[in-house]
Amino acid sequence: MVASDHRTYVYIGLAGEGDYIGEGGMLRRADGEEQWTDISKGLPANPQVRALAIRPDNPKVVYAGTHQGVYRSDDRGEHWEALEEPGPGKEVWSLVIHPGNPDVIFAGYEPCSISRSQDGGATWEKMDTSQVVYPHITTYMPPTGKRVIGMAFDPSDTKDMYAAIEVGGLLASRDSGESWVSVIDGPYLRNNTLDLHQVEVSAAAPGTVHIATQTAMFRSRDKGARWEHVQVEEMFPGGSYCRDLLVAPDDPKTIYLAAGAGGGAAPPDTVQEGALFRSRDVGETWDRLDLGETVPGRMMQIAIDSAAPDHIYCAAYSGEVYSSSDGGSNWTRSNLPAESSRYLHIYPMVCG
Repeated sequence: MVASDHRTYVYIGLAGEGDYIGEGGMLRRADGEEQWTDISKGLPANPQVRALAIRPDNPKVVYAGTHQGVYRSDDRGEHWEALEEPGPGKEVWSLVIHPGNPDVIFAGYEPCSISRSQDGGATWEKMDTSQVVYPHITTYMPPTGKRVIGMAFDPSDTKDMYAAIEVGGLLASRDSGESWVSVIDGPYLRNNTLDLHQVEVSAAAPGTVHIATQTAMFRSRDKGARWEHVQVEEMFPGGSYCRDLLVAPDDPKTIYLAAGAGGGAAPPDTVQEGALFRSRDVGETWDRLDLGETVPGRMMQIAIDSAAPDHIYCAAYSGEVYSSSDGGSNWTRSNLPAESSRYLHIYPMVCG
């Protein structure tokens, strides 16, 4: 039940990557506000914010992963504190909080490494990724850089964790994140199905792993041993650019997918478009939600307020943020104040 005085705050990180680095930034907007507020003060100069997490038992606490490590705010982004980490100054690309213990946080980096805090971010230790062997095609077909772009726990057995590597396949840990190995490989002609963007596991299907890739979504029903192509509407000939996956906090059978037309696997003349898909049967079937208009950019992120799960948000590469307060039946649009480009666009989005 939602408290009568509950107010949802939405946070968005802005960044570029590679040779395309702009001013970066971080924005916040609360229910009832028309404008986005810049909350970058206290983060590094020109902050490239590519990962965000909210402490579930205290949504005033926000973690931001930047190009110079992890920062924490205890007041919804009004002030920021740099956290001590192994390998300071490394680019953070993902953050995940343990579903049963909010003091346990994992951070994923580029180059590929994973660190863990067991005290809410005060101290960190580096996990063992020394046994990771990337699929061969990703070691020579550009881009060859490896970043941990998404992480997930299996809520039914939190010793099992997964990490999505952009152009590097999927990693798994069977010991609560202490050590990691690669769990996906095969005979490939192209690297686009190994260009992972997100991984998600639902409590309604223990051991079933969904991954979003540059050209399609895939599912393993046996912890990554075997894989199936998940059939969703094709956004361009031969596939869809799949970017984000999120299990609804109030219903583990419901999963959302952010997808679009465009990206490296799409034909060069593809017209950009975004879409939000929803499954109510743990990924067996999918429907495209009507956002009220054609989204002019690939859909990048999904966020749902765990304290008010009817509050659903999705954000496009082109800078549009769509909001629903009734579980996805009706939507409104807001535009970010900065013009989106390859140098500056939406990476993470969270709310709470």
